Amino acid sequence: MGKIHSMMDIGKRTMQNSQTALQTVAHNIANKTTEGYSRQRVDQVTAPPVSEGRLQLGMGARAAQVSRINNPFLDKQLQNETGIMGYHEAQAETMGRVEQVFNEQMNKGLNQYMTDFYNSFRELSNNPESNTTRVMVREAASALANDFHRVDSQLEKVQKGIDMDVTQHVDEINKMSREIASLNEKIASVEIQGNPANDSRDRRDVLLKHLHEKVDIRVAEGDSGMLTVSTAGNALLVSGLDSMELKTQLHPETKRTEIYYSPAGLAKPFDITDRIKGGKLGGSLEIRDKLVPDLREQVDHLAETFANEVNAAHLRGYDRSGRQGNAFFEFSEGEFGSASNIKLADSVANDVTRIAAAAKPGAPGDNTVANVISMLQFKENMDGSTMDNFYTAQVGRVGVAANRAVKSKEAQASILEQVNTLRESTSGVSLDEEATKMIEFQKAFDASARLIRTADEMFDTVLSLKHM
Repeated sequence: MGKIHSMMDIGKRTMQNSQTALQTVAHNIANKTTEGYSRQRVDQVTAPPVSEGRLQLGMGARAAQVSRINNPFLDKQLQNETGIMGYHEAQAETMGRVEQVFNEQMNKGLNQYMTDFYNSFRELSNNPESNTTRVMVREAASALANDFHRVDSQLEKVQKGIDMDVTQHVDEINKMSREIASLNEKIASVEIQGNPANDSRDRRDVLLKHLHEKVDIRVAEGDSGMLTVSTAGNALLVSGLDSMELKTQLHPETKRTEIYYSPAGLAKPFDITDRIKGGKLGGSLEIRDKLVPDLREQVDHLAETFANEVNAAHLRGYDRSGRQGNAFFEFSEGEFGSASNIKLADSVANDVTRIAAAAKPGAPGDNTVANVISMLQFKENMDGSTMDNFYTAQVGRVGVAANRAVKSKEAQASILEQVNTLRESTSGVSLDEEATKMIEFQKAFDASARLIRTADEMFDTVLSLKHM
């Protein structure tokens, strides 16, 4: 009778194993499209046997645990490659904005406005007595000054746009840090009982991947399964059950949004912006704090040199009424922002007869100064280069940087796709495989039920023998 009971126990346990396996298969199928999900399987082991005399009688199988199929090395590599991808994505997207500022092919750019200015003085040299030609000079000069304003203003808008991106990224980083700390607690509380926290670990890995995408981080896992996450050197984002927040604040001098970290609640926050090198934050900050300021400085240098050269020539000339020429442009010389505040001098803007074309008074037909100003187009006064070539070099520099950013993004996307494919081949859910397993476990369940039915029939036979 004991052996029949054992058969029924084995059948019951095997049915339960099949139910557990089928539930796990259903869980896999349901999470086929869940980001970062690692397929799971039931690990079955032989149940402890029982001794009967010199015999060791098997007691079937039992479900030891539900484990996830994953390769930690591939998961870490995927996270790292995602971080590199985030950096290149931010660079490509931000450089696209900068490139639009210097888009000389689609729009009339600064180079063309400078050419129009020189050409207007060439027209004036052909007819130095004409007020109509002087009006053309004034309009060309005003248009050129306005385009200097446009370039500087749009570059500043790029920086402000990046400031908004930085604030958004920091908010998302703080949100993910809090969730990782919460998952640390869940994982530790489950695994301290000896059970793997599969779904919580999958979710935490997804958050780490997205965190890598936002900023360069370092991750360390303790014996209890809890993670420590830090960025910018020693700025802890997550430490066990606790999460620390990054904060954004407008810098009083640069007027840029900077990132601050406070190691403790009462400690004074310190600026970690310069320490961030990776992820979308690192890519955006590099453009905002290095490339764009340098471009604005070069445009300022061009505006200042251009205005100084024109003013120097114009001051040596005489206007239509024989008066000594005055400054043609006004700007803040020697200060940051020449491109933003260059403008036509009020005297010229209000009276076009003040435009000087002659080299001596009382010679209304003299075009010497007008020729000198028009020939500034070919003067190498920008570190051995003409002003046209200097600006063209800046446009080319932006184009090369933008193209390099796009190519780097495309190359990294290919690498990331390969790593993701490798991970999916190990941890991804195959519907065909799960369907096969479903049939297998269903047949095992039916066989277990038949075993119990057979044992029940054996009970009936034994009981009928006793009644005979």
